Amino acid sequence: MSYLAWRSELPGELKSLLLRPVLGASLLLLGAAALALLQTRPPLPGAVPFQPALSAQRPRLLPSDFPLDPERDPLLFSQLDAGDRSWQPRAEPIPGGGIRYVYRRQVGDPPLSLEQIKALIRQPPSFMLERQAIRTLLQTLRARGVRVVLGPPRQRGAAGEWEPRSAVLRIRPDVPGKGSHHFAIVLNHEAIHVAQSCRRGHLHAEPQPLGLSRQVALRQRANLAAPIYAGQSPQQRRLEEEAYANQQHLSLGWQLLQAHCRH
Repeated sequence: MSYLAWRSELPGELKSLLLRPVLGASLLLLGAAALALLQTRPPLPGAVPFQPALSAQRPRLLPSDFPLDPERDPLLFSQLDAGDRSWQPRAEPIPGGGIRYVYRRQVGDPPLSLEQIKALIRQPPSFMLERQAIRTLLQTLRARGVRVVLGPPRQRGAAGEWEPRSAVLRIRPDVPGKGSHHFAIVLNHEAIHVAQSCRRGHLHAEPQPLGLSRQVALRQRANLAAPIYAGQSPQQRRLEEEAYANQQHLSLGWQLLQAHCRH
């Protein structure tokens, strides 16, 4: 049985920015905050005829799986709301005078100025594009017979996992708490793997490359060096490189599903 996994490298750090009067001066310790940009999508490769699912049986789930069926979407988005709020900077008064700015950062992000931090407090980032991508992906996956669940992936250390044989897309339960952007990327990554299965002709097939770009960003290259990818075949490596190189293109996953996983 094959599993295609997405590894998370998002240990969201908490940083404190202290602004306290000191002999007429101010002490400012700056970190970095997480700001994500959606990239333009590459052209779709050609599709092959898609065959119906080999089995009409309902996908097999593990006892620990929590199915993300449509009626449970409000619960999912409630968790995403909490995750999004955790990334918003906040200002806290310090006993004795001064202000402390607390926020989370992702490793590798550039530092922000105090004015940029204040601007984020006044106008928190919007995750409307991520939310729309999540809704569209969930709807498209479900319509094609994929069961999306929250549950521990079989591969230790993975944040998400596509299991072709049972047509189950599994996402680690703590991922929604990391916010809409992180969840959307994990879901989009696994949706690309689903399309890779459909590229071979049906949902339960072993995935094959789609012909997408495999130019993986530096940050994702560290993920690909993780132990869960050790011992992969060249074919499996190509599949993961395709997914990592394109996971930020949040409109691409559902387009690939439409192109390759036809009804």
